[in-house]
Amino acid sequence: MTLLYLRILILSLTTLYQIVACWREDRSQPPGQWADVGGYRLHYVTAGTGAVTIVLDHSLGGIEGYFLLDELAKLSRVCIYDRAGFGWSDRSPHARTSQQIVTELDNLLHKAGIEPPYLLVGDSFGSYNMRLYAHRFPEKVVGLVLTDGLHESGMLQMSLALKGLQLFFVSGFVMSILGSSLGLIRVLCRLGVFELLKSELRQFSPSSLRAVKRSFCRPKHWLTMTQEILDLSSSARQVRCVSDLQDLPIVSIKSHSFFKPSWMTALMPLKEADQLRDQMHDELLTLSRDCIQLDAEKSGHFVWVDQPEVIIKAVQLLLSR
Repeated sequence: MTLLYLRILILSLTTLYQIVACWREDRSQPPGQWADVGGYRLHYVTAGTGAVTIVLDHSLGGIEGYFLLDELAKLSRVCIYDRAGFGWSDRSPHARTSQQIVTELDNLLHKAGIEPPYLLVGDSFGSYNMRLYAHRFPEKVVGLVLTDGLHESGMLQMSLALKGLQLFFVSGFVMSILGSSLGLIRVLCRLGVFELLKSELRQFSPSSLRAVKRSFCRPKHWLTMTQEILDLSSSARQVRCVSDLQDLPIVSIKSHSFFKPSWMTALMPLKEADQLRDQMHDELLTLSRDCIQLDAEKSGHFVWVDQPEVIIKAVQLLLSR
């Protein structure tokens, strides 16, 4: 019984810590602005100047644009935004599919007065969204960067092992909803566990790390991640129509491997994941008659953390056209 009471006390303290920390954070001004997109607000940040606006959409559940903001702003004007449910953005009452996300993004850009032309950067799942945006609004888009992008042909025909891995991630996201509500994830953040598990995070500024960690400490972040991954097949079917972007300049960035081998990935189907990645990158190169591939030779799937300079190089290549 004593051990039970101790656990209850610890969880009570971490939950109180979460409540107080969220209250304090919510009293602080966010780094950007909000735009109402139909009864809920999306948060965005702009920086830099230039004739072309670089618009970045994150990976599934990601909010990594803050890591890239300063370097991208040296090249041109840049806009990063928090998809609904992440960062400082409100949750959306709509499905978390690419079709809906693209509608919300275009509404945001219009409401915020961020005029085209746009150079789109889509990381991982964000590649679906940016491909679909380029298809729906071709007159607004001058280039597209796909960072270890997904392709529906492979994602809709995953092996049982990879489907099982996807379900494993779903279960982790669901558990993290509870963990963040109880303040456990916030405690791990304070202890520097994220940087311990992913040492490359130490290269980024404290302010960008705080922005990213803030989102991961919130239950709505993990709830939205769960919705996005459960809607992933619907998003894949929605982008099937984007098979020919004609002469749109595209740079597709390919990681060296999907998962970096480590003790954390020892039981994962690494070979099958890499085979799927190879198949998807072959398909991505057919999206346009002006598509090239850059290799991130030292990177796993999270290129924006492992080798962010490759994303910067891809943007430079397209801006120099």
